Amino acid sequence: MRPTANRRTSDLATTIFCWTAAVLTMLAVLAVMGFLLYRGAGTLGPNLFFGETHWWEAVRGVRPVFDGLWSALAGTALLVLLSCLLAVPTGIAGGIYLSEYGSRRFRAVAGFAVDLMAGIPSIVMGLFGFSLIVVLRHTFVPRAKTGLLLAAVCIALLVLPYLVRTTQNALAGLPSHLRLLGPSLGFTPWQNIRHVLLPSAGRGILSGVILAMGRAAEDTAVILLTGAVAQAFLPRSLYDKFEALPFRIYYMAAEHRTAAELDQAFGTALVLLMLTGTLFGLAFAAQRTMEKRWKG
Repeated sequence: MRPTANRRTSDLATTIFCWTAAVLTMLAVLAVMGFLLYRGAGTLGPNLFFGETHWWEAVRGVRPVFDGLWSALAGTALLVLLSCLLAVPTGIAGGIYLSEYGSRRFRAVAGFAVDLMAGIPSIVMGLFGFSLIVVLRHTFVPRAKTGLLLAAVCIALLVLPYLVRTTQNALAGLPSHLRLLGPSLGFTPWQNIRHVLLPSAGRGILSGVILAMGRAAEDTAVILLTGAVAQAFLPRSLYDKFEALPFRIYYMAAEHRTAAELDQAFGTALVLLMLTGTLFGLAFAAQRTMEKRWKG
């Protein structure tokens, strides 16, 4: 009887601890969100985005916006789009190869390399990008400089391991009867992956894409060293400097001169949260649409 009673006590204590940790975490998140809303909600409006510049001229890039966050918002959107275009196809392809084609020895070596990349801090990836420009300037490309393309490449390298691992784990977790479904119908290995395995593992793969999008939108350390500047104009090319929301928050919080400027930093943080939430919502909607199409 004692082992049973001890087990029940242990289960009860574990349950109480888990619920307490979950409630405290939610309360902490709500407290932070409430403080952001308290300090930044009053700044939300056209003036926060465009300042004294007319919104149509700002959107078309006719006039620069130096007292609003339009340039930072556009720079963040471009950074997320470009980094995902570089990382998502490569990461999914790498996960498919490790799960379906690679030998056991290759999986072990490549898996170790992927895990090693996943553990690299973002500041180290930023230093890598900055060092790459220094090397190029002294060797093959004297005019090499930091900019949007370099920042996107470094962000893509930063999120690539998550995409590879989530794709590999999503495919590896499929039941065996799904793997036998395609060959039983005469599918080639690639047809089986394309028409059976990938649709079945779509939820896990898209979770990695969502994680990559969120990481690309909120990272500050990488862009700090690879091309982000304060009060930048809209980038005209992939090699131009740019402004991004995380860097703007960091800059305004550190260099604000008035309470109004600090409140703008809180408003910018709210905008970044809304942008990230919108990206997650779009990815979730795309996931549901694809699932319905595959099941239909």
